[in-house]
This record gives sequence, structure tokens and C-alpha cells, in this order.
Amino acid sequence: MKCHYEVLDISREADDNEIKTAYRKLALKWHPDKNLENTEYAKEQFQLVQQAYEVLSDRQERAWYDKHREQILRGSDSEYKDNNLDVFQYFTTTCFKGYGDDEKGFYHIYSKVFEQLAKEDSDYVDASSIPIFGNSKSDYEDVAQFYDYWMSYSTKKSYVWLDPHNIKDAPNRKIFKLIEKENDKIRQKAKRERNEEVRNLVAFVRKRDKRVQAHIKELEEKKSLTEKSRRKSQIRKEDSDTEELNNLYCVACNKIFKTPKAFKNHESSKKHRENVANLREVMLSEDLDEDLYNSDEQEHCTSDSNNSLENGTEIDNEIDELLTEKETIHEKRHIIQ
Repeated sequence: MKCHYEVLDISREADDNEIKTAYRKLALKWHPDKNLENTEYAKEQFQLVQQAYEVLSDRQERAWYDKHREQILRGSDSEYKDNNLDVFQYFTTTCFKGYGDDEKGFYHIYSKVFEQLAKEDSDYVDASSIPIFGNSKSDYEDVAQFYDYWMSYSTKKSYVWLDPHNIKDAPNRKIFKLIEKENDKIRQKAKRERNEEVRNLVAFVRKRDKRVQAHIKELEEKKSLTEKSRRKSQIRKEDSDTEELNNLYCVACNKIFKTPKAFKNHESSKKHRENVANLREVMLSEDLDEDLYNSDEQEHCTSDSNNSLENGTEIDNEIDELLTEKETIHEKRHIIQ
């Protein structure tokens, strides 16, 4: 069955005047009296034009037709056949040879696959708006746009040709609604299955796409450099914070201040001056005690040294006396001999 809009050669947004003008033109063209050489064909076309005009010129009938157009044109009782691409044959690396752009290469093969998938939706959406797969030299911006679209792919096909029931067979409104509900379940199931098939194929292709792999490697390298830079900045900041804390630390009062201004105000306080004075006294006292200790030590060492010298002198005298005595005895023995 041919679409009423196609019969009158008008858009689906045509207004009443456009519908009437198109009808008059085609009725005149296909009127049997104007086509005596082929009256049977002309009669058939004339009836299609009349039928299309009757439906589209009535606003209620047109609204109902627009809502169920897919079911009427491609329902289970129509001759329509869905030529779905069998995507499962592309879930293997044997379907391509190498990662080039040649006829059997990765990018050529899958470019054709996604071109076919986009074409299947062309009756429901402008195919030119669907991102293409590209080739091995495509900019990553285009590659990212492609995967953003296809990884969340949702088929635009209605799948009304799978309807188990024909709405024309409904005897009343209640049965009509039941038929619609049952048919919709079948359609939604088919859509989910198709979406899953295509999305899984996209994941399979993306994992092996050298353009994606190169981009991931580039991001990892940038991340590594950024992390190193961050660590260096952190170390510098910690050193700076430590230095700042040291500069803002009051030894006399044992306090750390948050800002130089607070530290400066503190230095002019009475409490601070008192603590500084006390600290100075303590330090002077400790220095004095140390000097006294060092002085005593020095005197003690000097005394010991003098004693040692005196003892040493006495020993030397004794040795001299012994030597003298020996020499005297030796001389006496020599005289006697």
C-alpha cells in the first residue's frame, strides 16, 4: 500500500490548501476521460488519489492516519520486508585484514557496516545527521562524536510489521486498545534486541579501534605528567607552609599565628614582651652557669697540669741522683784497678 502523502506528492506537514491543490491537479491528470489509451491504469491511479484526499482532507481521519501510518503501510498484513543487517558476522577479527583503509581493512569494512545501519533508519530520521565511522586518519573529535552516538544507539524503526494482530480487525474501541497494547509489547521487544545487538557491535569495534587506543595512551601520558606536576606543586606548597609556620611561630609564647598581621599584633602585646623578657633572663642565667662551669674545669685542669709538672721534676731529679751515684762508684772501681 502506498502512503497517502506520497500519492498526492505532498509533505506530511502540508496544510489544507496544499492538499486540495495537489488533489485537483492529480485528479485532472488521472481522470479516465483524459487517459483513453490506458483507462484501466488511469482508473486505478484516480481511485488512489481520491482515497488519499478523502482521508487527508478530514482532520479527524488524518490525525488517526498519521498516528497509525506505520501499521497501515508496514503492518503484518502488508508486503513490507525488513532487511536488517546481520551484525553477528562482524563480531570477529576474521571479517577484516589489517587496520588500513583498503577494501578489506578494518576501517573500510566497518565504515560500510555502520553506513548500512544508518540507512536502515533513514526512513525515520535524516541519515545525514548520523555520525559516520570515518577512516584511519579521522580526527579524534569526529571519532568521539561517532562513538557517542552509536554507543547509545536506539533504532528508529517501528517494527510494526511484527504486529501479531491487525488493528483493522478490532470490532470496538476496547478490543482496539488491547490489540494496540499487545502489538506494542512485540515491537518494544524487537527494538531492545536490535539496540543490544548494535551497541555490543560498537563496543567490539571500539575496543579494537587504533584511533581510540592512541587517544587513551595520550590521555594516560598527560595524566602522568599532570600527576608529577601536582606532586611537585604539593611539595613546594608544603615547604612554603612549613616556612610560613616557622615565620609565624612565637618562641617566647609558644604560639603559631595564621597571618603575618596577627603575628605582628602579637609582638606588640604586653604579654609577649613579658615572655620575651623572661626568656632572655633564663637564657642569660643558663649562659652564666655554663661559663662558671667551664671556668672551674679550666682551673682544675691547670692545677692537675702543675702537679704533673712538679711530680715530673721530682722524678727527673731522682733519676739524675741515681746516675750520679753510679758514675761515682764506677770511677772508684777504676782507680782501685
